[in-house]
Amino acid sequence: MRDNKIHAVGAGLLELLRAEGGLEAAAIREPTEIVEPATADLLAPIPVPPAVRDFAAFERHLSNAGKAATGDGRVSPVWYEYPLFYFSNPAAIKGPHDEVALAPDAQLWDYEVEVAAVIAEDCANLDAATAETHIAGYLVYCDWSARDISASEMGFVYGPSKSKDASTSLGPFLVTPDELEPYRSGRGYALRMDGYVNDEHYGGGSWDEIHWSFGEMLAHASRGTSLRAGDIIASGPVGTGCIQELSGRRPYLVPGDTVRIEVQELGAISVRITAPEPS
Repeated sequence: MRDNKIHAVGAGLLELLRAEGGLEAAAIREPTEIVEPATADLLAPIPVPPAVRDFAAFERHLSNAGKAATGDGRVSPVWYEYPLFYFSNPAAIKGPHDEVALAPDAQLWDYEVEVAAVIAEDCANLDAATAETHIAGYLVYCDWSARDISASEMGFVYGPSKSKDASTSLGPFLVTPDELEPYRSGRGYALRMDGYVNDEHYGGGSWDEIHWSFGEMLAHASRGTSLRAGDIIASGPVGTGCIQELSGRRPYLVPGDTVRIEVQELGAISVRITAPEPS
């Protein structure tokens, strides 16, 4: 975006990240097309990321989810030792306005209000204090979740799988870290993160409530392995950033519902929920 217009440069974001000079070189390219945002059909900024790791970095979310599930809001001591994540499905990425179908057999379909970092270049064994220098920018991220399927899967040691791999929405734009620096607060940024269903505010919080910083998440994810340009590192939902946490005070999603996931300064994902796709 420049002058509130989209300046297309004839290459995808992943290609730009991997090119010599990365996004800094891309910023000085002459545009091949200039488009008004209202007329653009926005795709996911990275339609097929090399890898997607989704963390659980907000303590309030875990406490609320525990209370909703079992009545016990205590968080496992393991969570405080290091940031935990699972690998999500790069083939299930949706654009910021693409319709999202319920997963097959899902009865309790939920959204998650998250932010995600995009890795700028290949890197490994990062230090938490400097790892954020390897972030190209941030996106709004929504991990669509089948809570009924997850409840069954999470009873086994492998964690979530089919409850999480049907759809993940990304977008609408990549916002570079320098643009967010004025909002720096604690381990994150003083920026609102909110979820709406049919234009009704369901819940949310602030990015600076985060317990594990993105630097700490990147350091853990890269320990003994490599992160690649274009990898997605997601935060997990902010407190009250999903229906699961609301303990029956809001219904789960059904076809025809509209959902907006909004993060201050990053924009919003706004989608319509549809029936499961024919199998």
